[in-house]
Order: sequence, then C-alpha cells, then structure tokens
Amino acid sequence: MDSADLRRVISSPVLTRAEQVKAMTAICAKASMDDLTSNFVGVIAQNRRLPALLSMIAAYLNELSRRRGEATAQVISAKKLSDAQLQAVSDVLKKAVGSKISIEADVDESLLGGMIVKVGSRMIDSSLKTQLQQLHLSMKGIG
Repeated sequence: MDSADLRRVISSPVLTRAEQVKAMTAICAKASMDDLTSNFVGVIAQNRRLPALLSMIAAYLNELSRRRGEATAQVISAKKLSDAQLQAVSDVLKKAVGSKISIEADVDESLLGGMIVKVGSRMIDSSLKTQLQQLHLSMKGIG
C-alpha cells in the first residue's frame, strides 16, 4: 500500500467505520507500530476522524521538534536535491537560525530553478519562477 492508497482509506466516505478500523489495524500491524500507536489510530478510525490523522501527525512532529530545540525547514526546489545539497542547505540554515534543523524536501518543477525555503514564519523565495514574475510586473510598471 502506498501513500495514495492510504489517503483513499483515510478520506473515503464509502468505507464503513468497521472497514476503516480493519484497514488501519492492518496497516499498523504491517508497519510494526507499538500498541499505544495502534490503539490511538484505532480510536481515531472508530471515531471517524481519520481525515485529521495527517494533521495530527504533523502537529506531533512539530511539537517533538520544538521540545528538542529543532526547527523544521520546508525546502521546495525545482529538482530533487542530492544529499550533499541538502546538507549544505541544512548547514546554512543552522547558522542562520541558531538551532538544529530538520529539512522537509519537496519538488515543484514549476519553479524552473532555485528554491523556496520556509522556516517558521520566514520564507525565502529565490525561485526562477518568482524572479520572472517580478520582472514581468516591473516591465508592466506595476512593481
């Protein structure tokens, strides 16, 4: 089962409550999750709250990072970054932020080049797409 299948199970209004509980129980068992986590996911499924599960996971990971003194950076690039490139970005962000950084890397081919980096409420957009949009607006006399 891939993430698309999981999303279908989580968001499907067609599946009954029992079917969702059964599917999520099987997923937890296959993933070798401990009893506490499996029971938690079972309660979420039983209460028909599976659509909120991904948000709960994200909130938990954010809180865990905060308690560890880490900051999470979302890095969106035009192409998949190599391990060396991710490490270089991590090193620069660590110096700028002053704490450990965990990176969530995504790819958006529409950026054409460059990257967008978000750390907390700060965002640095050095994408070619944005630069071209700004140039287009300035040539129109709007920017």
